[in-house]
Amino acid sequence: MAEYNLSLEKRELTGKKLKSLREKGLIPSVVYGEKEPVLSASEYIATEKVLEKAGYHSPIDLTIEGKKQLAIVKDVAIDPISRKIINIEFQAISANEVVEATTPIVIVNFEASEASKIYHFALTQALEEIDVKAKPADLPKELEIDATSLTNIDDKLTIANISLPNGVKFADKEIDMSQVVASLYDPAAEAAAREAEEKAAAEAEPVDAADVPSENGEKPSEEAEEAKKEE
Repeated sequence: MAEYNLSLEKRELTGKKLKSLREKGLIPSVVYGEKEPVLSASEYIATEKVLEKAGYHSPIDLTIEGKKQLAIVKDVAIDPISRKIINIEFQAISANEVVEATTPIVIVNFEASEASKIYHFALTQALEEIDVKAKPADLPKELEIDATSLTNIDDKLTIANISLPNGVKFADKEIDMSQVVASLYDPAAEAAAREAEEKAAAEAEPVDAADVPSENGEKPSEEAEEAKKEE
């Protein structure tokens, strides 16, 4: 049994008629499986809450007309203007079937590292999520990387540092274990470099001729400037 549950109702409306469905506070969805796809819909707020927690990585127990179906979210369509969910695709799965899921990567214990405590470096994360495969009950909510060992500015965290739970494997058989997940940078050094660049740029700005003093220490008059141009 999955940790998350969502009730769906079958729908007949399709195409432009889905607008009326959304106006009633429902989200159209499709459940794909071994048989024909099932057109469905669910209450917006309840669905949004389940999706926020389950994401693309946790199995969901769908109830469709009283029947249970284990599934994971395969795709969520978002309206580019309202940023509201307008459609969902579910993939029906079996409890004994190995499935793929996109799982968030979380960096932990960075505050306890020498890089943070002593040198006050900061951490930038380049890879936020990764695809793994496992049976539904074994799919992790997130994958952790312990950053306690980070010390020097050149230290990095890679895919090889990810701790996989039992029964979980990376979906890509040819995955590059040396791919960088997170690296360090020095905020103080970057701020000093920016300040130096701004100072150099300011000093290199061209000076208006009217601001250049003449030999007697006074700015040249407009007549003198015009005469100089004619020469």
